[in-house]
Amino acid sequence: MSNSRPSCDRSLVLDGKVAMITGASSGIGAAAARLFAREGAAVVVTARRAERLRALVEEISAGGGRALAVPADVASAADVERVVRSAVDAFGRLDCAFNNAGFGTAGTELHETGQDVYEQTMDVNVRGVWNCLRFQIPEMLGAGGGTIVNTSSVAGQRATGASAAYVAAKHAVLGLTRAAAAEYAQRGIRVNALVVGSTRTEMMDRAVRTMPELRERFEDETLQKRMAGPAEVAEAALWLCSDRASFVTGAAMPVDGGTTAA
Repeated sequence: MSNSRPSCDRSLVLDGKVAMITGASSGIGAAAARLFAREGAAVVVTARRAERLRALVEEISAGGGRALAVPADVASAADVERVVRSAVDAFGRLDCAFNNAGFGTAGTELHETGQDVYEQTMDVNVRGVWNCLRFQIPEMLGAGGGTIVNTSSVAGQRATGASAAYVAAKHAVLGLTRAAAAEYAQRGIRVNALVVGSTRTEMMDRAVRTMPELRERFEDETLQKRMAGPAEVAEAALWLCSDRASFVTGAAMPVDGGTTAA
């Protein structure tokens, strides 16, 4: 962990804030950790792959940022509580959270989907967000407010090429987001979701390896005819976590290249 902070002439979007980011060992989560740190936040990164987290923290610290790795499984309430407590112990508070950890599959019809796949999909995507909200919100209430961004998906609004379990789980993330936004808006906590389109992540790479035809399908569904890079999604999360989005809560913000507009 490093206590230095990057300095530059321009105003930093998250200057002095403390941010928790889940699913940070790769893809969107790792991109968000790098971006949030560059924008002045102390980042507490979590995922199950400890070595990758440590490498990420070393990278951020080498660039003058502040970062702490706390390996954990978001499906475990005890693990999530430990991550939140570690953030507060290390940096004094928790200002914002990007609940990004996810798991999904494609290519298997509902009746052929194994019970284990269904349970893992629900555990990571739904129970994981639930656990995060349960432990993040009390810290933010105690500090007078905060911001939370949950990662949903185009699959949270309609059926896609992903599994039925994933579609159901990402619909649930939007429900949790809207319910939390309504309950805590007058107590200073904003809660929003990203409706993420096809993005070049490990999970997408696995899906495309299994079903190569998905790449062309996912790209064709967007108005821009391409997939997003993880950093493009991270930029949207950064804005929602910042004071620049002060009048935005309960939103399902598309970051999908126009997929849901088509």
